[in-house]
Amino acid sequence: MFFAEIFKISIKSIFSNKLRAFLTMLGIIIGISSVITIMSLGQGGQKAILGEFEKIGVNIFDIRLKNDIQISQNDYFTIKDAEHLKDRIDKIKAATPIFQTTGIVKTEKITRRAFIISGNADLSSISNISILYGRFLNQKDIIYNRNVALIDSQSAKKLFGYTDCVGKTINIGTISSMQSATIIGVFDGEGMQSLSMLTGGQSIVTVIMPITLAQKIFGERFYINQIRVLVYKTEQLDFAQASSKRIIGLMHHNLSSDKYKTEGFINWMEQFNKILGIFTAIMSSIAAISLIVGGIGVMNIMLVSVTERTREIGIRKALGARRKDILVQFLIESLIISLIGGIIGMGLGVLLASIIGPRLNITPVISLSTVLIAFVFSSAVGIFFGMYPANKASKLDPIQALRYE
Repeated sequence: MFFAEIFKISIKSIFSNKLRAFLTMLGIIIGISSVITIMSLGQGGQKAILGEFEKIGVNIFDIRLKNDIQISQNDYFTIKDAEHLKDRIDKIKAATPIFQTTGIVKTEKITRRAFIISGNADLSSISNISILYGRFLNQKDIIYNRNVALIDSQSAKKLFGYTDCVGKTINIGTISSMQSATIIGVFDGEGMQSLSMLTGGQSIVTVIMPITLAQKIFGERFYINQIRVLVYKTEQLDFAQASSKRIIGLMHHNLSSDKYKTEGFINWMEQFNKILGIFTAIMSSIAAISLIVGGIGVMNIMLVSVTERTREIGIRKALGARRKDILVQFLIESLIISLIGGIIGMGLGVLLASIIGPRLNITPVISLSTVLIAFVFSSAVGIFFGMYPANKASKLDPIQALRYE
């Protein structure tokens, strides 16, 4: 029996019962579409995270106090520490002390919770913040201890009814300590929405201020436990990290520098990428379980088909069909069912990823490797789960098969 004839018979057999064939494919369709969707969104998520890190820059690191040791007041960073590092290490392009906390922002009519970020003029180049109106902090704001601040554009619209609120005054601080500040800039807060929370239905305002103003507002609550550093080139990171930790230790009379640690953004990027990759792989593996269920469905239907067509098999064998011909015929039927299910599943997976992705602010990545994996999976399911029914059909005794009713 020629291969073309076997293929034609297999197609005719499948389409003779369309509903049963579709229900058999359903498990394959669900499995493949789930795998494609999850892998596409996972790869899109990885690309988005890498893009955010690239915007900030991977040649950045933080110097922090260790959490697992006893810390004295003298161990905390000072406002001047960042300047000393910048002066002493020529590999450092920018450095800023950072103090972050929550507080309150008030206008004449509105009170909102606030997430407060404070630093020096270098915070702009390190954070890569996009200014929409006005300006960022400058060195004079720090030197002259000015009461100035920036707010995000979304909050500006909620507080004042419009985004260009440069020159307006707000009160910032806590219930017990408030300072008035002039808004000198409005920045694009789109990239900082992860810092926002909902408290009683009110979104938190993101405020950037000079670290000297934060010191004035928060008093005893003010302490710096982080310095963010930008180096000129990524290959200078290791040297700058080691040197910074040593110099900070000397400045705070801690000769062993064992109270300080450095954390590079490039390490965070690799960790995020690795974690998301593992998560995507786990979710894809769970989704692939439905492929096994679908494969069992294929095997079940093919066994039913063998039983239903026992007499047909006997006639073909009596007319000269070899065992190999019968084996190939049923194996091809199983493979065709799985491949058609796989193709439909791939199309459905791409469609679902395209619908879900924008809702999660992710651009799905449909890579060739993802499509090939889906194709190989569906082919493997067809061959593996079709082998037993095909083998059973090929071993039927033609005499017994002809007698079967």
